[in-house]
Amino acid sequence: MAEPLNNNASRPRTLSLLGSTGSIGLSTLDLVARNLDAYDVVALTAHSNVTLLAQQARQFQPRVVAIGDPAKYQDLRDALAGTNITVLAGPEGLVEAASYPSDWMIAGIVGAAGLEPTLAGVRRGATVALANKECLVCAGELFTKEVTRSGATLLPVDSEHNAIFQVFDFDHPERVEKIILTASGGPFRTFTLEEMSRVTPAQAVKHPNWSMGAKISIDSATLMNKGLEAIEAFHLFPVSVEQIEVLVHPQSVIHSMVSYVDGSVLAQLGSPDMRTPIAHALAWPDRMETPVTRLDLGSIGRLDFEAPDLERFPALRLAREALQSGGGAPTILNAANEVAVEGFLQERIAFLDIPKIVQDVLERMGSCPLRGWDDLAEIDSEARSRATAMFG
Repeated sequence: MAEPLNNNASRPRTLSLLGSTGSIGLSTLDLVARNLDAYDVVALTAHSNVTLLAQQARQFQPRVVAIGDPAKYQDLRDALAGTNITVLAGPEGLVEAASYPSDWMIAGIVGAAGLEPTLAGVRRGATVALANKECLVCAGELFTKEVTRSGATLLPVDSEHNAIFQVFDFDHPERVEKIILTASGGPFRTFTLEEMSRVTPAQAVKHPNWSMGAKISIDSATLMNKGLEAIEAFHLFPVSVEQIEVLVHPQSVIHSMVSYVDGSVLAQLGSPDMRTPIAHALAWPDRMETPVTRLDLGSIGRLDFEAPDLERFPALRLAREALQSGGGAPTILNAANEVAVEGFLQERIAFLDIPKIVQDVLERMGSCPLRGWDDLAEIDSEARSRATAMFG
């Protein structure tokens, strides 16, 4: 069990931050900077932004930093010349930084690239605040077995799962009827299929409520993000596939709900600012003050809900079908989606091609068992290869 945050504690909580230059990382460091007595940052990692990573390292003085792009190693060393900070690079460097001892780890690397570093934190038994949903999407049972074996603690950082975590009765899960994941509907919620066929990456990354990275913004626009979150929820909470429901809620005020057998529905509400769920995970089981804009329901006036349209947003259906199929299907779904999203961002395919590519790769590879990490690597690689080949 994790140690509560205590302002009177004899030492600050040590913290590793994976993906420090991304949106999760920036929000995390904003909170840490406001609570410097409570946290000691010991490791920072980033994909390729040397300038910002070096700036963060000089400000927070970690013991180790790692840059994912090995070609940037010397640039980072030069930028941190004169410090005692150990500099690492490449995928192995990310894993080594994640292996550095710390009480808490924020796993904020986007995509399957975050799996191995996050696993390194899990395997050393850390409390892992998980913002990388792909760890559970593409390796669900394998990943949770590692959590159980090592005694690590998982804390959900995604706003939806953090909301469920706050209102879920873990002592009596049999009293939970269903969990309800809310979705904003993304920037194209009211678009026709014909309009969606012409949208550009610049339009797709403009989320109406949340400020996020490009990949997750595209996933939100296709509703694949909600499908991935349904798979993530299945592995985080003791519920069946049938007990997971998705509901479009354009205002993004209710971040998710839990419905109980007596008809009660408990929800967590707040302004759409990732610093709230990050703060909850950073301070858990305590709470910390944040500068987040307070919710003013009187000025919001109304909260709207609607069922998701699976014809215009088939990615959500594909994700649910992959979860029901089990085995390697979620791995295939995730890999094909990552490739397709990158293809769209590079303007090599159209927006509506994203779910088509995912569906085609799922159908061609069929159901396949996922017995271990070797299977995972093989399935992931084949799915990426097949998806890439569809660009023509």
